[in-house]
Amino acid sequence: MTNYISSPVVPSLVALQELTWFNPKKVGFDDVQTTLSLQMSDILEASDRLTRFAPYLAQVFPETAATNGIIESELKAIPVMQQALLEEAEGRLSGRLLLKCDNQLPIAGSIKARGGIYEVLLHAERLALANGLLQTSDDYRILDSTSFRDLYSKHQIVVGSTGNLGLSIGIMSAKLGFDVTVHMSSDAREWKKALLKSKGVNVVEHSADYGVAVEQGRQEAQQKDTAYFIDDEDSTSLFLGYSVAALRLQKQLVEQGILVDSEHPLFVYLPCGVGGAPGGITFGLKQVFGDHVHCFFAEPTHSPCMLLGMETGLHNAISVQELGIDNLTCADGLAVGRPSAFVGPMMDSLLSGVYTVSDSTMYRHLAMLVDSENIPVEPSAAAGFSGVLRILSEGRDYQTTHQLEDKMSQATHIIWATGGDMVPKEERAMYYQQGKAFI
Repeated sequence: MTNYISSPVVPSLVALQELTWFNPKKVGFDDVQTTLSLQMSDILEASDRLTRFAPYLAQVFPETAATNGIIESELKAIPVMQQALLEEAEGRLSGRLLLKCDNQLPIAGSIKARGGIYEVLLHAERLALANGLLQTSDDYRILDSTSFRDLYSKHQIVVGSTGNLGLSIGIMSAKLGFDVTVHMSSDAREWKKALLKSKGVNVVEHSADYGVAVEQGRQEAQQKDTAYFIDDEDSTSLFLGYSVAALRLQKQLVEQGILVDSEHPLFVYLPCGVGGAPGGITFGLKQVFGDHVHCFFAEPTHSPCMLLGMETGLHNAISVQELGIDNLTCADGLAVGRPSAFVGPMMDSLLSGVYTVSDSTMYRHLAMLVDSENIPVEPSAAAGFSGVLRILSEGRDYQTTHQLEDKMSQATHIIWATGGDMVPKEERAMYYQQGKAFI
């Protein structure tokens, strides 16, 4: 395992420098579409399942009643923040800037509400169908009953998490009646652990990082025939739950009269931990928009696992710790040392690039977003803002290769916010004060 030594990128990663990496393996979507292990039909199947569960969700989670049980977030213009970034970029920022507000997703308050809740619902549906309690033609509000809770109480759901995935899976599983255990890494926020415990979730705390929490959860689940392990490192179900966002985003763009075509490119900036959420969304967006969408992952300078895996070609066979990188960052949801075994190889041909962001940059943009738009987010959710500036300032070759130079003024840039709505006020204030110190 020595081929990473010759990489020109690795020394900058080890030095914890902010850098932008453009993926040399990316190809045209038509050239790769039929070779992918998943297709649009899989996304549509996941979307249909979420539609079946929508009446149940609207009934048991009143905060989803306004959207009839559909878990979705606003796509919002942020003109004051765009002006602030324009000043930071010294006038080099062009096009339209929007925020995808997954920081406000109902039930779990983060992007993880998409994939995490979906996989729990998928498992619940399969169990109910297998036990003769449910048909897909039924009104799924019948799941809110003693007979279903009795069934689920005999089954366990287990997951390892840095925090937000644990929230989505724990809250959803407990509501259905499952016996659910969340293994939390050392960097998980205390308030997230406390919230899960208040919902009746078993929380196992680890003094080590995310990878250990996942492995301990996997080992626990293997010891019980009735246990189901949700594997954040290698789950197609999580991936497809996230991918449904692309269909919803397409609808929102149409409703706002925003074109995405050869003359109006779409750039999307997605914070990345293990890779499941941004990978699933990227896969979905490529299925919907093809080569008209350009997706970039954002990673902390202290946790650049996806960039390292893709650049070296080793994917999950290498961790940032092997290079002496400590995997310690304020962006707890992105504090992952080893990327997904499933997502990395798929992104080889789809992803436009990855850029790394320092904690100070995330904190600064977090405070700027509060000052400009009064939108509080977690530090990890602020990682996307650097992408717009970096791609415009460092992506000249990329723009030339993809014939984008004369189209950037017509581009739409979407920052994908990942979490923040459930953060306690005291912690929000702390994030903000730390951010102001860097402005």
